[in-house]
Amino acid sequence: MKIVGICACVAGIAHTYLAQEKLTQAAQARGHEIHVETQGVIGQENTLTPEQIAEADVVILAVDVAITGKERFKGKKVIEVPTKTVVHGADKLIEKLEQMLTTSK
Repeated sequence: MKIVGICACVAGIAHTYLAQEKLTQAAQARGHEIHVETQGVIGQENTLTPEQIAEADVVILAVDVAITGKERFKGKKVIEVPTKTVVHGADKLIEKLEQMLTTSK
């Protein structure tokens, strides 16, 4: 599965990067390709390319605040969850995505 995502917390510091790390680790551990953009206190980092978005099977928005660039995901399966969900249960989230994509095919 190819996954792209954005992480952004209220303060734009700790949970943004922790969510990015947990999400990346969980997806890679299950053999998936993942690219995660962060939108934090220092702005956008690891900005997703149009190619990464086009190839993605699913988009994960782990966000607690409004983000910029949501329109890039038009026509994609988008899952939006709080950063807390990813920080405390990234593995379970990836498993649910696998099940969701398997049953929708």
